Amino acid sequence: LKSEAVRRGAARHWLFFRQWMRAPLSTASMVPSSRHLARAMVAHLGPEVRCVVELGPGTGVITEALLARGIVPSELMLVELNREMHATLVEQFPGCHVIHGDARALPDFCAQTPGFAGPPVDAVLSGLGFLSMPDGIVEEILRGCFEVLRPDAPLVLFTYGPRVPVKPHLMQKLGLVGRRVDFIVRNFPPASVYEVRRAGSGARESS
Repeated sequence: LKSEAVRRGAARHWLFFRQWMRAPLSTASMVPSSRHLARAMVAHLGPEVRCVVELGPGTGVITEALLARGIVPSELMLVELNREMHATLVEQFPGCHVIHGDARALPDFCAQTPGFAGPPVDAVLSGLGFLSMPDGIVEEILRGCFEVLRPDAPLVLFTYGPRVPVKPHLMQKLGLVGRRVDFIVRNFPPASVYEVRRAGSGARESS
């Protein structure tokens, strides 16, 4: 079992590194997120969280943490733009809704997927590198996320920088606030986890 886990880990790192080499600006890091970061991404989800979307799941490290947390595969949607990573996710998580497409189309994906129209989504987790994207694309993705999320539900992000990984003027324009909920030293590089919510939904803002 240990050798199989090592083999899967090596394959995951190699897949991720290949994609980074091909498109370094659209891949936030040279290596996939660690299991420590993945656990931190799901640690603050409340017991009421059932219907979840993950954007940019990559090699599926955070997906595994969500399933271990108790999210039912049929209530988990994965949206992955990279074709090779998407194919790997389909094989790895056959019970989940694995979508090959652009995160900007999230409202359409939810409308077309049983159980996701409503909007009933309890949380969106994102591994996308917002700070390396054009503002217009980030704005479209964020608008789509909060279109499908319940009014008080969080968008959970991680970043290797010192602040919430959405530019301040976009946070203000969209009426969002961010709060850091965790810092993971045992990730390479060390990472912070943020929850982003609509202002006035009970969220407290932090740097």
